[in-house]
Amino acid sequence: MARKFHRKDRLSALTEINVTPLIDLAFALLIIFMVTTPLLEQTVELNLPVETAKTQSEDREDFQSLSIDRAGLYYWGDQQVTELQLGDLLDTMAMDPAPSVISIRADAQLPYQKVITVVDMIKQRKLSKISLDTKVE
Repeated sequence: MARKFHRKDRLSALTEINVTPLIDLAFALLIIFMVTTPLLEQTVELNLPVETAKTQSEDREDFQSLSIDRAGLYYWGDQQVTELQLGDLLDTMAMDPAPSVISIRADAQLPYQKVITVVDMIKQRKLSKISLDTKVE
């Protein structure tokens, strides 16, 4: 007697779900999380602002220099500005559809809060291209 390998009712609903692709996806995500989790847990003791090697690319973008001296005075390029004028200059820069990089240069003896205040002013205006310059030894 021969066996028949066809379904009796072809129009009936399929009651089985193929879970093989779901298991493959779960294992792929598990591997990704296992690899990336150790990279997230980094605590590094910092000693800034001295840099030991200069690693700047040759095709550097257009940038605007913002300096803060030891007394806490602001300089836009080489021109001294007040905090209010600095805010106006940042507002003008924020209106540009492609703003340039803001290169922040601060004296090593300057309190850290002064730099954070400037970075906060920049972030409030939704400018995201910031470079913190350091001294190269």
